[in-house]
Amino acid sequence: MKKAAISLLLLALMLPYVATPFCGFYVAKADAKLFNKSSQVIYVRNGIHSTITMANDYEGPLEDFAMVVPVPVVLREHEIRIAKSDLFEKFDSYSAPRLAVYYDENPCARYIYENEDSFSNLKSTAVADFAYSANAEKEYKVTIEAQYEVGEYDILILSAKESDGLERWLTDNGYKIPDQAKEVLTPYIRDNMKFFVAKVSADRMELKNSKFLSPIQINFPSERFMLPIRLGMANANGDQDMIVYMLTENGRVEAANYRNTKIPSNQNIPLFVRDNFSSFYKKLFDKHYQENQTAVHLEYSWDISSSNYVKCDPCNSTPPSAQELINAGVNWLQPQRNNWGGSDYQGNIHFTRLHVRYNRANFPQDLVFTQTSNKQNYQGRYVLHQPAQINSDCEQLNDYYLMVTDRRYDELANYKALTGESLSAHLNYVKEYESKLDARTKRNDLMPIIFDIKNGFPLLIFLVSIITFISFSIFQNRQKQNID
Repeated sequence: MKKAAISLLLLALMLPYVATPFCGFYVAKADAKLFNKSSQVIYVRNGIHSTITMANDYEGPLEDFAMVVPVPVVLREHEIRIAKSDLFEKFDSYSAPRLAVYYDENPCARYIYENEDSFSNLKSTAVADFAYSANAEKEYKVTIEAQYEVGEYDILILSAKESDGLERWLTDNGYKIPDQAKEVLTPYIRDNMKFFVAKVSADRMELKNSKFLSPIQINFPSERFMLPIRLGMANANGDQDMIVYMLTENGRVEAANYRNTKIPSNQNIPLFVRDNFSSFYKKLFDKHYQENQTAVHLEYSWDISSSNYVKCDPCNSTPPSAQELINAGVNWLQPQRNNWGGSDYQGNIHFTRLHVRYNRANFPQDLVFTQTSNKQNYQGRYVLHQPAQINSDCEQLNDYYLMVTDRRYDELANYKALTGESLSAHLNYVKEYESKLDARTKRNDLMPIIFDIKNGFPLLIFLVSIITFISFSIFQNRQKQNID
């Protein structure tokens, strides 16, 4: 059971392998639910206006739920709404790292494939059941700036003059907050931030007839393009994962106060990954994170403007529709009907997916973003090559087997480099095709062992030691023979 939450939270034509454009058949994806202790946020930025949609995956007693989000201004009624949870499912499915497959052409086929170029309703009223008196501001130095009912939530907008008073006010009014909250609240109070505070109404939750809390969307103007994450670490037990889907008009979003890095991508990997791609990607991300612990990780970046016909490659799912983008807060698009009767839009928009794994040691500051002019497409994608099914013999067959053998060595090398996993259980992956080669092109049986050594195994030292020992023994025997 989780603790009380206090956080912010086309299939294309097949072509021979090239870096861009990429064309393959979608196989699997690694979605946000792969990571424990994770949250998802949709962030739309237009000029100085921010729209933030926060998903709630809280599980536990409703009376223990508390959401406290620092905001720069006092939010008005119409700036708070309930969002649809399927927005996160759509955005995650669309942008998640993906696995694709190519199919080799039969080298003995007598025909040639010719390659082609790819081308809620808001209900806000006064809330009367909060414990508050005229002495609250004097006693706690806390002011209730506004109060609303939105969906199943009772919402307050608070301002405070000191963290100790705000902490006591929240505790005395039934909000269960972590012990470390006081020190985290202090910088926000110093910056004159307000506090968006939400708890669940048990009665309205019962009327909703659902055990899942609705996402909350807030909209406000602010010169600062930032996302507060420090409160999310107040009760954190270990690292937290957050996926942020950024929607902007001009280009890719990057962190301004932390290093930016891209997840490794565009790699050929072994076929055995196909049945367990999620596990593969988790290992990949864990290894990449260990090498980049203070960085923000780019998993997807794509220009989905109306002028860009290809909005994913290969596609995990259909791209977000005009209505879904509008529901997320994108207000600069012009919806229209396309020639096929579907929903389309006019306007520029860029989709960025950032993955942040954060903790108090590596992320002492809130996330500050910048919108760049970079519209280059990028995605986490990993490629399988399915060998051809061959039922005949031909002159080109041995060359094809040699190509597949060499490719599989490379795939294993990529697998180890991406995950750090041992290759000892996968040596037959190469031998399957190496055994088909004729005698002139047979590989040395030690090659798989040497291959593992080249990728960082300490077996190299062992092997060198064995060779040295054997050489020294031979030398000693010869010396003894000379003496005799």
